[in-house]
Amino acid sequence: MVKTTSKPKQFVTDSSIPVKSFYQMSSKNSKKEEPGKYPFTRGIHAGMYRDRLWTMRQYSGFGNAKETNKRFKFLLGKGQTGLSMAFDLPTQIGHDPDASYAEGEVGKVGVSIASLKDMQTVFQGIKLGNVSTSMTINATASTLLAYYIAVGESQGFSSKVLRGTTQNDILKEYVARNTYIYPPNPSMRLIGDMIAYCAKEVPQWYPVSISGYHMREAGCTAVQEIAFTLANGIEYIQTCLDRGLKIDDFAPRLSFFFCCTIEFFEEIAKFRVARKIYSKILKEKFHAKNPRSMQLKFHTQTSGESLTAQQPDNNIVRVAIQSMAAVLGGTQSLHTNSKDEALALPTQEAVNIALRTQQIVGYESGITKTVDPMSGSHYIESLCDEIEAQTWDYLKKIEKMGGALKAIEKGFFQAEIRQNAYRLKRETDDNQRILVGVNKFQEESNEKQNLLRVSDALGKRQEKEIKQLRKSRNNKKTELALSKMQSAADTDKNLMPFILNAVKSYATTGEISNTFREVFGEYRPKEVF
Repeated sequence: MVKTTSKPKQFVTDSSIPVKSFYQMSSKNSKKEEPGKYPFTRGIHAGMYRDRLWTMRQYSGFGNAKETNKRFKFLLGKGQTGLSMAFDLPTQIGHDPDASYAEGEVGKVGVSIASLKDMQTVFQGIKLGNVSTSMTINATASTLLAYYIAVGESQGFSSKVLRGTTQNDILKEYVARNTYIYPPNPSMRLIGDMIAYCAKEVPQWYPVSISGYHMREAGCTAVQEIAFTLANGIEYIQTCLDRGLKIDDFAPRLSFFFCCTIEFFEEIAKFRVARKIYSKILKEKFHAKNPRSMQLKFHTQTSGESLTAQQPDNNIVRVAIQSMAAVLGGTQSLHTNSKDEALALPTQEAVNIALRTQQIVGYESGITKTVDPMSGSHYIESLCDEIEAQTWDYLKKIEKMGGALKAIEKGFFQAEIRQNAYRLKRETDDNQRILVGVNKFQEESNEKQNLLRVSDALGKRQEKEIKQLRKSRNNKKTELALSKMQSAADTDKNLMPFILNAVKSYATTGEISNTFREVFGEYRPKEVF
């Protein structure tokens, strides 16, 4: 058989003007950085979107497993290229649907996953070996990853081929989001266990997605978002090194998660600077040798906080602007918020528009034809220099405090975010910061919005199902698995194999979390003023 070689694809504008892979400034004093090379300011891959578009990963999950399965299949049918899974609050903080803490919250802000049975239903008809899945889960991340591995195995897929991400960033929970369960030290132990386990058993998985998103949504600046996120990343890396792991054995599977607000040029600069600083930290502080260890790989979500309940159609435009900033900044995957998310969970129609926004940016705008098209802009380069200098200042200050964990315990991150959030609110209240439809260009509207509502009856159904599960399973096997897991928690053994064993015996999310509560206790934050 004769082997043929295809010509490389030629990129041109609509006027047939050739487009180069990337452009350099001609000045002798200009920066000669190239995409795909250290310090990766211009992108982690040489070809970026010329070779492959970012993963279009719409964040979704609500109600029970059956409803979420339908939404996943709808999105995949519309051209989504990766799944992103949202969980309800009881699942996030380790309570079963029939717990008193869960009342009124089951299925409301994400899907209720109380057992392996629920996870099997979510992915019924979706082959896990063929799809990448991101799970926005933190305190119970080890349990949800175990569910995913078990579902994959039941479908005939080894954990070695599973692809995806668990957010699993507990440090930012103590700062901005509060869905923690255990105190910081045992929480960090669980994260270390997951990273070590995934390095050997789930090598294509990203066990942690170090997240600036929630801190940005809580009120921090672009500089603070980078600084606090990278400081948390340093803390996780040091945790792994202290366990005896080698930097190049796990660093390539660390990932990040950033917000993209509507301050267009600053956001583009922020992403470029984040890559540059991270690569220098990995090379100079942690002495990584593998270039992949130095690459900051990140997911972006457009800003939910920027969306308005007033004139919700305006949110489509906001999301489109934010999407372009994320792409021009070089994101690896992207979620675009739906226009109605300031009012309720997104409807199927709104989700479709959000996904189409990404597809139009990717396939029609032309901004993907060359790598890092904003490089060389005097404004962008000046913003990058200023953001970089301020970020290093923060990182040095945090290091003097003893690292991110100490800074969080002292309330430093929280105070900085709170001060900036207050500034932003004052500017809006004083009309110094214009929000279209909110404090200017307001309109009276009697138009009724078509909103998605999750029925309270779903909670009762989930209660009934979890009780039925406890009756039908082999309870002796479940109790033995939980007992072994509890004993292991009192040692320094890696807990992931024990959690996986408990999951396969149909132990519930609440039972696994309560077992660890008995050993680790629960975190109660100190008042910080």
